[in-house]
Amino acid sequence: MADDDATLAEAKTERGGIQSIERAFAILEEIARHRAGISLAELSKRLGLHNSTTFHLVQTMVGLGYVRQMRDSRRYRIGRPIFALASACLDDIELTTLATPVLETLSEATGETAHFGVRSGGEVVVVAKTPGAGAFQLTDRVGVVRPAHATALGKALLAALPPAQFERYLTQAKLIALSPKTITDPAWLRRDIERIREDGIAFDDGELDAEIRCLAAAVHDFTGAVIGAIGISGPLWRLSLPVLQRHSEAVKNAATTLSHAIGAPA
Repeated sequence: MADDDATLAEAKTERGGIQSIERAFAILEEIARHRAGISLAELSKRLGLHNSTTFHLVQTMVGLGYVRQMRDSRRYRIGRPIFALASACLDDIELTTLATPVLETLSEATGETAHFGVRSGGEVVVVAKTPGAGAFQLTDRVGVVRPAHATALGKALLAALPPAQFERYLTQAKLIALSPKTITDPAWLRRDIERIREDGIAFDDGELDAEIRCLAAAVHDFTGAVIGAIGISGPLWRLSLPVLQRHSEAVKNAATTLSHAIGAPA
């Protein structure tokens, strides 16, 4: 094992890195891959380090809070300050930067306008969008705010709420009719949200605009929490119900791709 440490040290030195820092990050990455925790012996084996080397590095990170040791099993897990650092990086600008190439790919695959939105109370805010290649495209600008109950993006976000929180939303939200198809009955919206939770895809069948159909799927962050939704919109005559069904997989795949870019586990 000592020879392994020496070989690793030479490799790090050749790359011009600081060995202890590189080892510390290697340890963090390995611990992060084991959501149920990992023992010191297993961690040392996977990284090719001597137990004492791993122990001293890990204990330093435990002291800083970036790693925590479970009392019952003595296994190591990622500490809360790591999540705080990651959350601080995911502001609207960073999300837009990560979302844009995924939206471009989705627009290219479907020919429709693609958008990424986040929830703001009982509404959804579009923070990024890309146009499709079709003859008719939506003109909504980035930053537009829409009621969650009448949009695919919004319903995908509502479906991510814990049941109790969603029920509070139903008691407080004004389910205003924006088209003849807008869902204004709380019981009907509840059934629609239950279906979205099962299928992982939300539809807007002319509920915001009688001439427009949309579909969307939720985007998760590194903790598994839903932080937004990605979807497409287009005219009824081009987005027939069979076409919407066909594009569902592309939207789900885009949501998965963006989730992974943000740090969600595979």
